Amino acid sequence: MSLTQTRAAPNLLGSAQVINSINTTPPPPGHRLHVARLDQTQDWDLREVHEMAGRLAGALLEAGLRRGDRIGVLAPNCLEWVLLDLAALRIGAVTVGFDPAKFGTDPALIPRYGLAVLFADGAGGGDDDLDDPDGRVRPITDARALAAGAEPPEPVHYEPDDVTTLKLTSGSTGEPKGMTASVGSIDSGIAAVQEIFRHGERDNLFVFLPLAVLQQRYWVYSALHHGHDVTLSTYEAAFPTLRRIKPTVVMGVPGFFATAKAYIERQVARTGPETPPAEALAEGARRVFGDRIRYLWTGSAPAAGDVLRFFTDAGLPIYEGYGLNETCIVTKNHPGAHRPGSVGKVLPHKEVLIGDDGVVSVRSRFPVCGRYEFAPPGASERMFPEPGLVRTGDLGELDEDGYLYIRGRADDVIVLENGRKVVVQPVEDHLRTSPAIGECVLFCPTQTYLVAVVSPASVPADTEAIAGQLARTNAAFGADEQIRKVVVAPEPFSTGNGLLTSQFKPLRARIADRFHDEIHDPKGSLHVC
Repeated sequence: MSLTQTRAAPNLLGSAQVINSINTTPPPPGHRLHVARLDQTQDWDLREVHEMAGRLAGALLEAGLRRGDRIGVLAPNCLEWVLLDLAALRIGAVTVGFDPAKFGTDPALIPRYGLAVLFADGAGGGDDDLDDPDGRVRPITDARALAAGAEPPEPVHYEPDDVTTLKLTSGSTGEPKGMTASVGSIDSGIAAVQEIFRHGERDNLFVFLPLAVLQQRYWVYSALHHGHDVTLSTYEAAFPTLRRIKPTVVMGVPGFFATAKAYIERQVARTGPETPPAEALAEGARRVFGDRIRYLWTGSAPAAGDVLRFFTDAGLPIYEGYGLNETCIVTKNHPGAHRPGSVGKVLPHKEVLIGDDGVVSVRSRFPVCGRYEFAPPGASERMFPEPGLVRTGDLGELDEDGYLYIRGRADDVIVLENGRKVVVQPVEDHLRTSPAIGECVLFCPTQTYLVAVVSPASVPADTEAIAGQLARTNAAFGADEQIRKVVVAPEPFSTGNGLLTSQFKPLRARIADRFHDEIHDPKGSLHVC
């Protein structure tokens, strides 16, 4: 592989040792963990959380767990999730998070992932079909009971190469790939974010993606180390919770902010003509997010330009970043270094390289890991071609000031029969500018023309608006990028119907399989399933 362009951030950070700090030192006083549900929010002082986690760590040791053992957690975001993760850190155990949208409570997870114990939501409910003769599947509610009696142990000490967690990729088909995560990668990521955003005592960071995603746990670690509040929710409870909690920072995927944009636009449309448009927009945004927002954070998937502009115009600055499970946070726009259209500048301890083929690779001073577990032969070698280097598979460019622009996936480049290449992401982004389209994926069934499978923003789908957007998109692109047909799904893509990952990215392979017949049918220009 030839790597031509390169950009490294200045080496601003030392060894932050966030994990060792939160293991050994109680958090600053006066800050809270809030856990929200649809109808209520409970909260705990972070010092109380730290103390409960210490006692739970002692109970886990008494139960026979040791450093390096794997503790599985399968539950929606809750206090017990946090306690188990922090207790595992205290004794050097490895947390394995399972997304409830992807996994069911199954004792087979224990041998498959080498677990010493699995704490699961709904376990222990008298299910006679649960084959768990060793009793190693325990209700997640046991965590608080276990934390009641034991004495906190001396915390273990970590070196940068030590491992705290096993991450599982969302995966489109088959068994998810697994990768361990090093303390050095966690420390450097949290320290870099703190360097640019300066989260402090007045902040409350709002997190609704699953804690099974390691980066979501970063914000709990940040609260314990830097002294601020953190609120945990679920996607279902996110919008009802926002105004009640009034966070200062909201971490969300682009689809979440696109949904919020559509809701705010409906609110603004009901505003009388006597209210100036800018004032109506700002008031609509406050109704959703509260009146304390300092900034919004998005990443994980490409964000549409109109969504980013909308929130900026509404007075809620939104900053896009870039990273993978295999790299963690690589680049981030932020106050003082923000270029619309880019995913930001490179963070300390990271280096971005662009190959002759346009593919982005990332070199880290503190790599997340160097190989996969539970992966097909050759997968590790393709992703980790040399120590410390990750070949992302994303197509990208660096401008003269070091801002990174992601142009799409190398795997999502369609090669037509005439040999010309179509990068699908810009075309998909253009289709998604219609409020009637929630998500879309392009396919090329015969290498001669494009077909879009569309997730409708509402049911029934607004087919007139979708047809209008198809015409506008085709007018905006060249001959090779013309979409001959749109297949409208019968319901929006979701994690529940298996067409979105836990981070709300479309699962292309599953969508292609689900709508195979409609994609390959050459008749018509708009097919409503």
